[in-house]
Amino acid sequence: MSASPPIPAGARIGHVHLKVSDIQRALDFYCGVLGFELQQMYGSQAAFVSAGGYHHHIGLNTWESAGGQPPPPGTTGRSSMSPGTLK
Repeated sequence: MSASPPIPAGARIGHVHLKVSDIQRALDFYCGVLGFELQQMYGSQAAFVSAGGYHHHIGLNTWESAGGQPPPPGTTGRSSMSPGTLK
């Protein structure tokens, strides 16, 4: 694998979309704990949240993940996130 230059220190991620198993549980965390604001619901299957009124920083959906279980230990998948990773 060839060496690639690192991402510039000032780089920012515009927005992300996450597959979640439960929309309400995800909203309880992202809005209730982290302080994001609900911008829009797409039926009962998706929600879009942001900080500062932007259309969305995080899209949450259950399109292929409703009722899913957390990944087993030692496998890929996100089971937690540090608020410092979102700027």
